[in-house]
Amino acid sequence: MQPSPPASLARVLGPWMATAIVIGTVIGSGVFKKARNVADNVPEFGLAMGAWVLVGLLALLGALAIAEVAVLFPRAGGNYVFLREAYGRMAGFLWGWVDFWIIRAASIAALATMFSESFHDVLKQSLQAGHSDMLPFWPRQALTVCVIAVLAAVNARGTRLGGLLQLVVTIVKVGSLLFLAVLPFAVYAAVAEPQAPPSIEYLKPTWPADWSLVNWGNFGAAMVGVIWAYHGWMNIGMMAGEVKNPQRNIPLALMLGIGVLIALYCSANAAYYLVIPRAELAATPEDTTVATVFCSRLLGPVGVLIASAIVMTSVFGSLNGNLLAGPRLLFAMGQDGLAPRRMQDLHPRYATPAFATLTVAAWSCLLVLIGAAMTRFHLPTLPLGLFDLDINLPTGKQPFDVFTDFAVFGATTFETLAVASIFVFRWKIPPTAENRPYRCWGYPVLPIIYVAILALIVANMFVTRQQRSEALIGLGFIAVGAAVYGALFWRRR
Repeated sequence: MQPSPPASLARVLGPWMATAIVIGTVIGSGVFKKARNVADNVPEFGLAMGAWVLVGLLALLGALAIAEVAVLFPRAGGNYVFLREAYGRMAGFLWGWVDFWIIRAASIAALATMFSESFHDVLKQSLQAGHSDMLPFWPRQALTVCVIAVLAAVNARGTRLGGLLQLVVTIVKVGSLLFLAVLPFAVYAAVAEPQAPPSIEYLKPTWPADWSLVNWGNFGAAMVGVIWAYHGWMNIGMMAGEVKNPQRNIPLALMLGIGVLIALYCSANAAYYLVIPRAELAATPEDTTVATVFCSRLLGPVGVLIASAIVMTSVFGSLNGNLLAGPRLLFAMGQDGLAPRRMQDLHPRYATPAFATLTVAAWSCLLVLIGAAMTRFHLPTLPLGLFDLDINLPTGKQPFDVFTDFAVFGATTFETLAVASIFVFRWKIPPTAENRPYRCWGYPVLPIIYVAILALIVANMFVTRQQRSEALIGLGFIAVGAAVYGALFWRRR
């Protein structure tokens, strides 16, 4: 006799697993790699650290607001549900369209790419090979695809198992970042004359000598890189339908998780600057990480192995979190008829949206190959009047940066609209003790600050030349999504 299919997702995630999803999904690759982009755009240590602190505080402001919305709608789907309920079905569909085609898949592809790059570093160091082609480019892409496929299969087997794995890996990742933060001081204390002792001189000048000469466009570009490092804190909204006591545990997970992230990110980046001068940080090779250079300075060849192992573990956890949370969007859209109905099907044994999980993984694997092709082949420039769209990538640009640039534009745009939905719901559904056991602190000032700053960052992407192509392509995807909605769903709204 065949078991009856489960009717709905079960609430199996407690407060610690929920917090681990916030922290573990966010800490992936950005903290190990994006310090190079920040140093390249911002010459002063104070402004560089300011970017990490400011984006962290912005995430905290957004979390204060989105927690109230998630408590109001504790269902699978996260931002899709919030946007649909606030602005209508088309807004929810457009978020799902962009998240599936760009944001989620690009994030998974970027993380898996970082995993294979770190594995390549381990391979070179273990075999003591001096050349860079121990694992050539295309075999490296094949490894990236295999990592995504294997983790997708694992996550299709159960939510509780995935949540427990996320908790364990998150604990390891937090310990790894603490290790990086204290490593310079430990080496300096243990070795009488270390080759690269921590130097406070690398932190100076702390602030610009003349603020009128600061290139705020470059500072905005640096913040885009940092946004990627913090990206993913909203994933707990995707899992809201599986969190126990969501009215309490979702706000707790968001506040605790983002507070931990700010402390860890700032500590790790301060440690980088203590060991590596800013100019050398900016010149970090594209195919490695700042963490690898940092550890090799302090520990030599062993440091390369340690850094690569840290990055691989971190990326593994973030991949797991994305493949755990992401398919819940397709599940919710399938229930509403805005995605193929099969997306709402739950596995009869594991009670997971297994088909949606495999769908997300398949597109992510294809996106890996598309990104790889974009780095290898010459593409034409498209004349668009005021903005000519050069879809060629800068020479030597890695797939990691291709994926994250596309992901950040779409994510920032729609996640800002999701945070802004708090204003709509305060008007549509007046707060009471029953429907709002948690209310956003500092409303409406703090949500306004978040929305205003993120809107400026999005606008800056159209002004900064190196990000303009990614922003325009992202905008084009949104326009295509609107046309698809109009053609398929407008009459059924």
